[in-house]
Amino acid sequence: MPQPDLEDKLDVIAAELYALPPGEFTAARNARAGLAPPAVGTRVKALRKPTVAAWAVNLLAREGQLGDALELSAALREAQDDLDAAEMSRLGRQRRQLVAALAKQAVDLAKDAGVAVGATAREDVEKTINAAVMDAAAAAAVMTGRLVKPLEAGAIEPEALADAVGGSVPGVVAPPPRDDLAERRARRAAEKASREAERLANEAERVLSRIDDRRAKAQERADHLAERIGDLRRDLARLEEEAAAADSKLAAIEREHRDAAAQAEEAAREADRAQRALDEL
Repeated sequence: MPQPDLEDKLDVIAAELYALPPGEFTAARNARAGLAPPAVGTRVKALRKPTVAAWAVNLLAREGQLGDALELSAALREAQDDLDAAEMSRLGRQRRQLVAALAKQAVDLAKDAGVAVGATAREDVEKTINAAVMDAAAAAAVMTGRLVKPLEAGAIEPEALADAVGGSVPGVVAPPPRDDLAERRARRAAEKASREAERLANEAERVLSRIDDRRAKAQERADHLAERIGDLRRDLARLEEEAAAADSKLAAIEREHRDAAAQAEEAAREADRAQRALDEL
């Protein structure tokens, strides 16, 4: 039987290799096998290149995107145990939607890594994710991130899992003992309420953060306008003083103008009188 330490080292190396695009796998595997101790290197050298579909699912597992699917799988098994037809129907629809959405995410992750996933490979991705939802052993295998080939829901034998996983095959945690139906439903309802409350709290935090940003911008704008108003008031006071001085100066000039006009008029009359006196001589 392989030693646990050797298995752990092999699994760590395998997980790193199965995260690489399939086209880079073989060269990287051989290089890594040459660097590893002989006992590990031999096992690394035996690792098989993953199919594109299996690799895309590995990417999804490494990104942590399969948590919702595995939560749903547990809920499906509980609903099946309870023979809750309505709940099974609802969860079945949710499963199909979730599997399709996760398959799209896996294809997108592969595309981002420069690998196109064809129609057949995409079907294999969906089948593998669906198998993880429907079967606890398949879920454990998928979550290793070390799939070599796709899985399909059904009677998945241990030999099939060993053939589909590079490195060690994970054990499956035994389900807890069956408890009272009402208690389980109450627990599920409480967990759902807790998740909803957490979601609402997170949303409220996001809303508050956006409002804080808007408030800070509005405060900055108000401060700027208040400063401008102060400047304008000082400018207005100065202009009012200048206008008053200009008015006073204008009034003085007007007085001078009236005085000068009166003097000119009197001088003109005096000139007329002098001219008439001259004419009479």
